[in-house]
This record gives sequence, C-alpha cells and structure tokens, in this order.
Amino acid sequence: MKFNLFILSLLFTMTMFTSCNPDDADPVNEEEVITTFTYTLTPKSGGSPVLLKFSDPDGDGGAAPVITGGALENGKTYTGRITLINEVANPDVDISAEVKAEGTDHQFFFAVTESLNDAFTLAYTDADASGNPVGLETEFNTVKTATGSLRITLRHKPNKAATGVKNGDITNAGGETDAEVTFSLEIK
Repeated sequence: MKFNLFILSLLFTMTMFTSCNPDDADPVNEEEVITTFTYTLTPKSGGSPVLLKFSDPDGDGGAAPVITGGALENGKTYTGRITLINEVANPDVDISAEVKAEGTDHQFFFAVTESLNDAFTLAYTDADASGNPVGLETEFNTVKTATGSLRITLRHKPNKAATGVKNGDITNAGGETDAEVTFSLEIK
C-alpha cells in the first residue's frame, strides 16, 4: 500500500504540475515546474486564513509531495487567492504572476465531490483583458456543513466563449491542463 501511494504521488507530480513559459521564442507551450500550489481562503469577517496547499519543493522525483487540506466555517464568506511558485528555479519564480499576465490564455476551474455540491458557492472575482474569468481570485461562501474534495484545475488556452466556461464549467473548455490538484475540504 505504501509503495502504491508513493508511485501514485510520483506520477501525479510528474504529470500534473507544469505551466507555460511566456518568455519562450517557440510558440509551442513550453512547460515549467510548479512546486507549490496554494489556495488561501481568508474569512471576510475576521478569523485566520485557511491554506489548501500542494508542496513538492524539490520538484519531480526526490521527496514525495505533501497535500494539505483544510476546514472552513459554515456561514462565512472567504476571499480566495491562488499562488503558484517554482522553487526549483533560482531565485523562485512566481508562476501566478505569469498566469495573471497571460490571463486570456488561462482559467482555473473548481470541481467538488458530490458531498460538497451545495455546501458553498464560488464566484470568480478577477478577469482577463477581455473581461473573462481567470480564477486567481475568488469569493467562497459556505452555506452548509459537509466533507469532501475540491479539485482545482488550471487550463491553458481554454475556449472561454464555449458554453458554461465563463461560469466555471470545465466540460467544454478544451485547452491543456497546466496544473491540477485535489484537496480534502471540510465545512463545519
């Protein structure tokens, strides 16, 4: 069981945490390592922030990544902010700044297990140059107690004009997955 978990973590890390590099002369989507993926949820009415975090500071290979879920309070509104960092680079590179600068080419999507379906609402609070959502910044309103998983996916070159995409539905988005992580989440 321990070996299978290690292999699963290694495969997950190797395939899921990459991002495009805007400085490449070649128009092909060159990939860059994302070693830390953090979704910080800060309550608007006071209280401590909740950090949902993926961390693999040595990049692919080496130590297994650590994924930390979190617990939110029911009946609260949280501001959410995603941060993506490449700690393998020297100095560290803020990949979220690249995503923001290339907002028209990126969008985050948020999906939950069925147990969390009506436990919260989520709204994009940032937009690209065309007025379409990016998802680096969100508003998260909890409305009932529940436990489950929250999967966050970053898509490169999604079709933001496709049905449902502006509202966060990944079904018709197309594009390529730059990063994807699943966090355990409890609303209590």
